[in-house]
Amino acid sequence: MARLRFLGTTSDDGDCPTLYEVEGTTDILVQGDCVTDPEQLAQLRDVKDSETFVLVPRELLVRFAPRTTAPEMVPFSEIAPLFREFKHTAFRLETRHGYASDRNSLKWGRWKSGADISAEPDNAWRENVRAQTAQGKRFERVRLVDQPLTEGQQFLLASGRSNVAAGEDIRNLPRGEADRLGLPDHDFWLFDSRLLARFVFDEDDTTLGVVLSEDPAEVVLACQARDASWHHAKPTADFAKAVASTG
Repeated sequence: MARLRFLGTTSDDGDCPTLYEVEGTTDILVQGDCVTDPEQLAQLRDVKDSETFVLVPRELLVRFAPRTTAPEMVPFSEIAPLFREFKHTAFRLETRHGYASDRNSLKWGRWKSGADISAEPDNAWRENVRAQTAQGKRFERVRLVDQPLTEGQQFLLASGRSNVAAGEDIRNLPRGEADRLGLPDHDFWLFDSRLLARFVFDEDDTTLGVVLSEDPAEVVLACQARDASWHHAKPTADFAKAVASTG
């Protein structure tokens, strides 16, 4: 089944029109109100029975229509240097219910057996976070969470405290709120509001790679998602207290 990726909308209240990309292709799906004006319909050429027609503002196409040539996916390892070389901010949006990399880790087994994983020793990731934040750079992350939390989200809430202690600012946002805000349904890293690395997963939540883009329309959409999610998300400590009080 072809998967759609939300590109953007110029509506502020959830009304049409909206653009989607058909992943793996260069096709764009347009959602909008059907054209019903008989005079307009009479002027259309070569109409087939299977076709329908929608009106969209020119601004929508200008702002959100992507490049005609889709960039290729690269291994995640290729962007590893970016986590040291970025100048100001590295922002991550996490949208999935769980991640295969977590379930396959040794830490997952310790957590499942009841171990406290909230204060683990530094690893290479946390050492780098400390080094970069000491220079005034920011590591920021918003995680979409379900109600109740999935097992994968419970694990991330427990393990994420070590990352927070190292200098990451990790926040959590209910998925219903994310839907209301019109946030994307895909994971990405955004570096310095300039370079976007969008994750590609298989059906088992395994990372297949990332797609890099400096396309202004895609970067602007990611910046808008960052700003909206950050405004409404709760810091890890506050969110953990709220979860504990309802557990």
